[in-house]
Amino acid sequence: MTVEEVGDDYTKDGTVDLRGNPVRRSIRGRWKACSFVVVYEVFERMAYYGISSNLVIYMTTKLHQGTVNSSNNVTNWVGTSWLTPILGAYVADAHLGRYITFVISCAIYFSGMLVLTLSVSIPGIKPPECSTANAEDCKKASVLQLAVFFGALYTLAIGTGGTKPNISTIGADQFDVFDPKEKTQKLSFFNWWMFSIFFGTLFANTVLVYVQDNVGWALGYGLPTIGLAISISIFLMGTPFYRHKLPTGSPFTKMARVIVASLRKAKEPMTHDVAHFHELPSLEYERKGAFPIQPTPSLRFLDRASLKSGTTHKWNLCTITEVEETKQMLRMLPVLFITFVPSMMIAQINTLFVKQGTTLDRKITGNFSIPPASLGGFVTLSMLISIVIYDRVFVKLTRKFTGNPRGVTLLQRMGIGLVFHIVIMIVASGTERYRLNVAAEHGLIHQTKVELPLTIFALLPQFVLMGMADSFLEVAKLEFFYDQAPESMKSLGTSYSTTSLAVGNFMSSFLLSTVSEITKKRGRGWILNNLNESRLDYYYLFFAALNLVNFVLFLVVVRFYVYRAEVTDLVDVKEVQMKVKDVKENE
Repeated sequence: MTVEEVGDDYTKDGTVDLRGNPVRRSIRGRWKACSFVVVYEVFERMAYYGISSNLVIYMTTKLHQGTVNSSNNVTNWVGTSWLTPILGAYVADAHLGRYITFVISCAIYFSGMLVLTLSVSIPGIKPPECSTANAEDCKKASVLQLAVFFGALYTLAIGTGGTKPNISTIGADQFDVFDPKEKTQKLSFFNWWMFSIFFGTLFANTVLVYVQDNVGWALGYGLPTIGLAISISIFLMGTPFYRHKLPTGSPFTKMARVIVASLRKAKEPMTHDVAHFHELPSLEYERKGAFPIQPTPSLRFLDRASLKSGTTHKWNLCTITEVEETKQMLRMLPVLFITFVPSMMIAQINTLFVKQGTTLDRKITGNFSIPPASLGGFVTLSMLISIVIYDRVFVKLTRKFTGNPRGVTLLQRMGIGLVFHIVIMIVASGTERYRLNVAAEHGLIHQTKVELPLTIFALLPQFVLMGMADSFLEVAKLEFFYDQAPESMKSLGTSYSTTSLAVGNFMSSFLLSTVSEITKKRGRGWILNNLNESRLDYYYLFFAALNLVNFVLFLVVVRFYVYRAEVTDLVDVKEVQMKVKDVKENE
């Protein structure tokens, strides 16, 4: 390469190697680096869902917990697993960077998986066996056994807090948006990222769940632990090829400074003259591989933070760019709130949907029976197929009419997913009512150990539809919060997506307990330990109505949301202006 070619080969988005040196795009990054990240995610998701998919069955059969208690323990743990990424994003953005935070978190994650496997394997710390038909007569697990089991679960949750928000961001960082070719490749990254996630999930929901139900929990949890060790090793092998972005400071501190500074100057007279607002020279940003952000008309109150008045202390004066970054994170909050309800629906897959499956005929051929949690594999399979069709067919067709490189906007894609969730809960309610009718016709309402003469595949539509909904909503949600977050707050933006799932799981626990208690007091409980005596069909209809109200609120939010202007678009405009200027000068 000539000197000019080498200079042009360096990335322009501020990415560096682990020593802080600029990197060349021909050596690091792109799909070569992403391949290690994507393969890691396949094995890691296999490990995570190998635990979470069948956890409600373990708590029911081994810890002898009831429907509400076991479901809430699962959703509370899953909620914690999705909430800790906020802490992981903070540490990555403010202190250690994404790579170091990720590696340390992997060590914590693996230690939790290892102890969890031991807690279901070693006599003395694993729960006592029980052979009686009535679970209430079984000997309960000791305080020590519960402490080891739940301690391992929540250690695992802390570990995932540093891996979840950073691994997808590390993958996205491998594409330089200032290079047209790489910018195009990045548009498809999140689709194939989700593809890798659900490929690992499919293996967990089929093979691992079958091993747990039919071979044993020791091997069933041991295999995911081995899978996690493999995934971490694969990620570390790709280290020489990764591009890294340096920590840019705590996004929470930056946002707090803007809010405090604007409140301090609440009574200051405002002006529209940009000269009266504080901003750093462009060269300061260029040294960091960043760009200043132009002021926007929304949330004008926060503009006071950059108003040149009073002292120049950092808690009294912020830059225009810092104000705009804060605005963007705040503008995304209404969208985040809208995603809480569909996240509650996702929580039903590994709890009530699985519990429904335990009451039905699971036999396929001979002595082979499908584990109830394996139906979750159809969510995965449905999503894998839907993502491919979406990326290869839907996007190409809609692009012709909209001119949008993505086919439709991210919020439009999310909206389609929200409509799916309304349909899913209506279908689930109808299926549950039919299941209750079968139980009544055969006099099995008060039986708990007898399978109904109805195939478990009667539940298949709600699982398949959930996969189709995820291909729209979950992919768009992840891409939206990453894409719309400012460059210096990408990890925090990604954690918005995980926060949505966390709050959805906690809300699911709250509603399940509340509805169960209220309906018990008013007559026939909707959620009982014996599902044949329950009214889950009413509970699912309640969810359908909740989704409908949520969709109406979503339409209001979309009406007022303004997309963030991409920095690269601004750069393209400046380049065009420079070219026009050059032409005029030549003339």
